[in-house]
Amino acid sequence: MSKISSFLEPIDYAVVIGYLLILIAFGYYISFVKNKKSEDESIFLAGNTLGWLSIGLNMWGTNVGPSMLIASASVGFTTGIVAGNFAWYAFIFILLLAVVFSPRYLGAKVLTLPEFMGKRFGDSTRNILAWYTLITILISWLSLTLFAGGVLVKQLLDLPMYLSVIMMVILSGFFAAAGGLKAIAYTNVFQMLLLIGVSLLLVVMGVNKAGGLEHVYQSTPGSYWNLLLPADDKNYPWLAILLGYPIMGVWFWCTDQSMVQSILGAKNLKQGQLGANFIGWLKILDVPLFILPGIVCFVLFPNLKNPDEAYMTMVTQLFPAGLRGLIIVVLIAALISTIGSALNSLSTVFTMDVYVKNHKPNATNKEIVKIGRLVTLFGCILSILITLAIDSIKGLNLFDIFQSVLGFIAPPMSVVFLFGVLWNKTTTKAANLTLTLGTIISLGTGVLYLWVFPNQVYEWPHFLLLSFYIFVALAVMAYLITITDKAGQKDNQELLKINPAAKPDKQVKMLWVLLSLVMIALYVIFNGH
Repeated sequence: MSKISSFLEPIDYAVVIGYLLILIAFGYYISFVKNKKSEDESIFLAGNTLGWLSIGLNMWGTNVGPSMLIASASVGFTTGIVAGNFAWYAFIFILLLAVVFSPRYLGAKVLTLPEFMGKRFGDSTRNILAWYTLITILISWLSLTLFAGGVLVKQLLDLPMYLSVIMMVILSGFFAAAGGLKAIAYTNVFQMLLLIGVSLLLVVMGVNKAGGLEHVYQSTPGSYWNLLLPADDKNYPWLAILLGYPIMGVWFWCTDQSMVQSILGAKNLKQGQLGANFIGWLKILDVPLFILPGIVCFVLFPNLKNPDEAYMTMVTQLFPAGLRGLIIVVLIAALISTIGSALNSLSTVFTMDVYVKNHKPNATNKEIVKIGRLVTLFGCILSILITLAIDSIKGLNLFDIFQSVLGFIAPPMSVVFLFGVLWNKTTTKAANLTLTLGTIISLGTGVLYLWVFPNQVYEWPHFLLLSFYIFVALAVMAYLITITDKAGQKDNQELLKINPAAKPDKQVKMLWVLLSLVMIALYVIFNGH
């Protein structure tokens, strides 16, 4: 098949340039023309005012993005719906967030999760978590998104990855300087709705062109419609998903600030628990909206050499000129928004939680701004290097790269939060050593697996099983340190207990039971093919 860039016409590029210019102009207006409210009024404007609808949509919006669209279509093309486990199996850990973590987070009246762990274990743990957060932002939110953006630009302009990545970083910095990032923030809801609508339209048009759902089903291997694959399957054996995904699920849904902050802003616990339930329902849509386009692409274009091009192949082949350009620029703009936001978060966390808090509490605003800019610049350079390293990974498609990298980030945080919340006696020493030594072990194993002794050449367990093994080892370590650290054991019953009056009411319980039944039914339906 011809390169994706060969299917784009001048009107597509005109739409791309025009849309970007409008965003820059809108951003300039917002930043320099329109009167702005003071930051003090707007920083915590949403604090404790969110209802279940806003919580569910905000969490789904954070989780869903261009990276997911491109990566999910890629794995759908190669393996079918088995990757739907990352969306449907998640309901267990969203339930854990709702009934185990949320009552304690809200009861502690905290704004951030490092603040909660600071109350639990002290400032030393909070400081370590600040550095862990920097690593997480740099790898999971910045470099992986930049990699997805580089893949997209590479497909569209037929450029080498390093030029594509540098272009994405420059675009993100340019938008931020011109105020375009604020424009994207203002239009983000529209862009997300457009992306979701596009995926739905892709599915409808693709299924129709393929001859209907029945023909799509008949034209694909039976394994494409199974959520649980044999234990010897090379891509996603059922045991690896059963044991490995929970480590990632606890980290992502219960301990990641970006995902949990909507719950922290809930009006009350019930609204938070209903909001968590709502995103559980929304996650059902991930398979038909994001994975199914890849399966349809497999039917329509079986000779596609690079699965990572599945989504854009569907766009360029099925959509008319002009609309292609609009979809492409919305993808680019949303990616730029995520990259810019990640750079901003990286700068903010380092400047406020590391530099100001620990090194210069009396820093002037001018000094803070200067450090923030230097961190942003350093973050750009470091993220480019990490992204190029990710691009050198062989033998994995885009979705597998995302999940394997996240799988090696998750174990330390999952252990510390589970122990910290579920076991009162867990000590500060256990938490700190798990976070520091555990991060070295976990990320070190990831470097060996992905680069030094790549799985394509050497025989390794599945990356999800590796994540599980690391989790077990760190959990044993945390337990042994705690039981031998008698002096460090404290009873945190007041912080960690759940008020009996705050337990889930009948409506919350009923909705979670209903969601659980639907999920069980889906796992029954999508197996045995």
